Amino acid sequence: QVQLVESGGGLVQPGGSLRLSCAASGSISSISNMGWYRQAPGKERELVALITMIGLTNYADSVKGRFTISRDNAKNTVWLQMNSLKPEDTSVYYCNARIGTTNYWGKGTLVDVSS
Repeated sequence: QVQLVESGGGLVQPGGSLRLSCAASGSISSISNMGWYRQAPGKERELVALITMIGLTNYADSVKGRFTISRDNAKNTVWLQMNSLKPEDTSVYYCNARIGTTNYWGKGTLVDVSS
């Protein structure tokens, strides 16, 4: 069994910053990709940022230049630094980890950008 636990969400004013963390635990051999997705009410889940085991990254166009994804392979942990937050970034953010052919998901953490 693999568990992903996110933390770091909350309420922030527009222009502010938050840092999300996700730690994977359990029967983990090797995690290939780790990523962050988000889902706003009434919308489909979308990719925010992805990082491979060797550190290659991919970002949604809407967050490029504002968000930064990073990971520590030894700690099975991924982070998402979010700067210059906008109201449209308000969503539940989900951590994802791919192990073998299986995608694992966290339960999500709410990010609310409002004044």
